[in-house]
Amino acid sequence: MILEAALDVLAETGYDGMTVDMVAVRAGAARATVYRRWPTKIDLVLHAVRRLAPGRVDVDQLPDTGSLRGDCIALMQPDTSEEAERRVRAISGLQSIAGRDERIAAVLADGGMQPWIDANRVLIQRAVDRKEYGPVDVDTLAQMLPLMCTCRVAVQQLPITPEYAIGLIDAILLPAMRGAQP
Repeated sequence: MILEAALDVLAETGYDGMTVDMVAVRAGAARATVYRRWPTKIDLVLHAVRRLAPGRVDVDQLPDTGSLRGDCIALMQPDTSEEAERRVRAISGLQSIAGRDERIAAVLADGGMQPWIDANRVLIQRAVDRKEYGPVDVDTLAQMLPLMCTCRVAVQQLPITPEYAIGLIDAILLPAMRGAQP
């Protein structure tokens, strides 16, 4: 309950705006109870963020529809829920201190977008391998969609809808892939 409250407050206010008092009130717990388990705000935040699931992405069980577009749509559709947006907002709430705390930087690198980048890398490489597209910069293209989704939620404060996800695939990723055609 306290960790869920910490994620909610982090998602709403960002790290700099968050206080342990806000988390305690949201969780219906005493401030001392929070500090007993997590001596500092950063300890609380790190513990809460590490619990965030990377979403419904499993690199070992990616969709294989026979086309990059189909694979990407099948991959992105499950991550359009409110929980996914909450996860992105919470991760984004840490951006302000990532350069000041290497523990936060490590959490951001290991979690959040990385599972999605890894999944996209596999899907894009699979499309290249089956000659659907020519050679491309797989690493750069794999980062595009997760970064744009994070920007939409964190900066624009807009949801990741199925229409938005499909629009990214059709207007950004696939044209970039076609641009690499020999």
